[in-house]
Amino acid sequence: RYGNLETSSCEEVGSQNSPESKAVLRIVIASILRAWLDQCSEDFREPPSYPCLQKLLDYLKKNIPGSDPERRAQNLLEQFQNQDAESDDGFHSIFPCNLSDEEDLEISSPEEFSFFQEDLVAEQLTYMDAQLFKKVVSYHCLGCIWSQRDKKENKHLVPTIRATISQFNAVTKCVISTVLENKELRTQQRAKIIEKWIHIAHECRILKNFSSLRAIISALQSNSIYRLKKTWACVPKDIMLVFEELSDIFSDHDNYLTTRELLMKEGTSKFANLDSSVKENQKRTQRRLQLQKDMGVMQGTVPYLGTFLTDLIMLDTAFQDHIEGGLINFEKRRKEFEVIAQIMLLQSACNNYCMTPDQKFIQWFKRQQHLTEEESYNLSREVEAAADTSTTSPKCRKSMVKRFSL
Repeated sequence: RYGNLETSSCEEVGSQNSPESKAVLRIVIASILRAWLDQCSEDFREPPSYPCLQKLLDYLKKNIPGSDPERRAQNLLEQFQNQDAESDDGFHSIFPCNLSDEEDLEISSPEEFSFFQEDLVAEQLTYMDAQLFKKVVSYHCLGCIWSQRDKKENKHLVPTIRATISQFNAVTKCVISTVLENKELRTQQRAKIIEKWIHIAHECRILKNFSSLRAIISALQSNSIYRLKKTWACVPKDIMLVFEELSDIFSDHDNYLTTRELLMKEGTSKFANLDSSVKENQKRTQRRLQLQKDMGVMQGTVPYLGTFLTDLIMLDTAFQDHIEGGLINFEKRRKEFEVIAQIMLLQSACNNYCMTPDQKFIQWFKRQQHLTEEESYNLSREVEAAADTSTTSPKCRKSMVKRFSL
């Protein structure tokens, strides 16, 4: 019926070869293909020859020449080919760095971290997170796809999600390395680094970047940093209050209810609604939020993608694809679509961010040493031997003290 429109029929409209029948069929096919090309373009990404897209183009040229779907298919093919030509190393090319200048090469050590302002670091992390999140192919988050990622034949599956996860882990490891890598630091100096990361986390909260916010909090509550009791004892009490409030956002109480409520509340709002105690203790924050309100600045939201991935895997596990009689389980598809639609809405909101990359910081960030768990823990023991358990330390949360990797 759809293979060759010249011989197809449309029983609902009229006779087999009537012009009305063929016209209706063309409209239906054009509508379906237009939606497919726009909303699920990744279905056609099959480098290097793109056989399905070529087959679709041949069909459109033969049956609906000069149509809008044909133009879209041709544009998509050119877009894929241009992307392949520009970059063969995946998503690292999103954040280009000029390494030719000797001046740039100097900024590569953890000590240089002190030269970056907290708001700059938060803004640059948000810039990188938003760029990657906007590129996530939302339906790749479905449990039936994401759960297959560890199979050997699927090592190239879901590259956009893997890139987001890599960035999350890179932020976590950057926090750990800046705190631990220099063994010569005094306790007060190390406490200052932790304090700076808490300020950066708070800036991420203002920017509604929940991805880097969670990465920073989880790094500070990792085993290797959590055990530095003498260091934590030197962190001012008001900063510890901010840290505790930011940590509460990711409490696992009632299936991360706080996280979900905040995301629903702020997902497409203009500015962050910070907790009262944090807001009251930080005049600078108040001024910035008031300035955003006065200027009517629109701001995006970068969620922690792991929440959506977990929800979709649970849906895929809890509901069968088909119900009795072999019928499609539309209840499952509706629930999955609700999650996918929320991801796409947040992706659209990310376009409201207005940020430019800072090459100095991005280069420094990319050149940070990523310590393994064992290396970071050994460094932690060198920095502080086992201390008296009565020494002040951050509030313990079992769910946060483990390694955070999606």
